[in-house]
Amino acid sequence: MDRKEEILKLIGEGYRTVKALAQHFGVSLMTIYRDVRELEREGRIVRRHGELLLKDEVETKEELHRCSYCSKLVDERLEFVYILEGNRKVKACCAHCGLLLYKSINKEKIESCMTYDFITGNPINCFSAWFVVGSAALPCCTPSAIAFARKEDAEKFAKGFGGEVLDFSKAVETIERLMKLGTPVTFNL
Repeated sequence: MDRKEEILKLIGEGYRTVKALAQHFGVSLMTIYRDVRELEREGRIVRRHGELLLKDEVETKEELHRCSYCSKLVDERLEFVYILEGNRKVKACCAHCGLLLYKSINKEKIESCMTYDFITGNPINCFSAWFVVGSAALPCCTPSAIAFARKEDAEKFAKGFGGEVLDFSKAVETIERLMKLGTPVTFNL
């Protein structure tokens, strides 16, 4: 087996860095870098943040991390997740899509819902969160919906960026209404 095929096998076994591969083969980092670049050009591996992944691993991971509403890749800092019976998870890329998903999920199967506070990044319960809907800040989908653990933080944010501060149920209603009507676009000529 040539070294490139052996590298593919080792990546599948958990050797995820160029350094680990160079140590395994007893060769220089540059030698492994050349092999890795060839494997990348051939579309067989992907380098992400210093980690080596097999191409099919990346595709599988990406499918698991797509928004159930709009199909965008989920940014974990904005993630909105419903945990259903049997620990099944329905993920959304942001509060906007998470709020829109609520109507299409069987409410009796929802065990919990989690997202992240926009300021602290800490996990929060979606149902007790406060949302700023329709602000000028657009971290993901529009019209924007941004989650906060504390109403005071949401109000301060809305003062600076606009939008309405709403609890979960009002945020669901407002996002749905805005999506049905469309959001107005202002042109400054």
